[in-house]
Amino acid sequence: MKSADLNPAGLNPIVLIPARLASIRLPDKPLADIHGEAMIVHVWRRAVEAGVGPVVVACAEAEIAEAITAAGGEAVLTRADHPSGSDRIYEALQAVDPEGRHNAVVNLQGDLPTLEIAAVQAVLRPLADPAVDIASLVVEISNPAERCNPNVVKAAVSFPEGADIARALYFSRAPVPYDPWDASSGKGDAAAPQPLYHHIGIYSYRRAALETFVSLPPSPLEKRERLEQLRALEAGLRLDVARVDTLPLGVDTPADLERARALLASKQA
Repeated sequence: MKSADLNPAGLNPIVLIPARLASIRLPDKPLADIHGEAMIVHVWRRAVEAGVGPVVVACAEAEIAEAITAAGGEAVLTRADHPSGSDRIYEALQAVDPEGRHNAVVNLQGDLPTLEIAAVQAVLRPLADPAVDIASLVVEISNPAERCNPNVVKAAVSFPEGADIARALYFSRAPVPYDPWDASSGKGDAAAPQPLYHHIGIYSYRRAALETFVSLPPSPLEKRERLEQLRALEAGLRLDVARVDTLPLGVDTPADLERARALLASKQA
């Protein structure tokens, strides 16, 4: 399938993957070996297979760039001191596309080696609406324990009947919207638990929206919740989400790495 068939009309996307070696819980995480290849190479490969546009890894260190170029990919070295992945991809974007040919940017996390290529494609779909500045993904929470887990970021969103794209009104580590269901007891003042949505930290930006976003200082709600996307909402940018069926495994710990190895081994088998 051609990339033009996957992208909303008028968009010319580029996929940028920020990566840095600094990680407290899993040192040198992007270079972690998964069946003979660095984790960042697996993510780069999934992004290429998605076919939505050129893929570039924005690296804080030369070791990451070397792993990508050895696999046949493109990498750009950036400043090591960027405060966020958004800042890192913006520097890379200016380096690889100073003419502004690409008017949409996919920001893909480098620690999602089990990512489905359909998710990379889906994150661009909300941008078909010209009123949308930024897009992201959600998946319905199926594990009751995650409903109150502050490490699971929830999106306050209501999908119209039959729709898989809707406007995100807020993001929180708390259960939002209000959840009458008591996950610990399986009881509540509702006949059945209402859906809560787990936010997946993959984004697509209109280029102008990314430029605006990185120019803004951290916002009060962003600092309170420790969620960068709230900066966009507080600044009045519109963020819509697409609903997908699968939650990719984010690798943050040695245990996560072993799970990723097992999952990818089963797929290869």
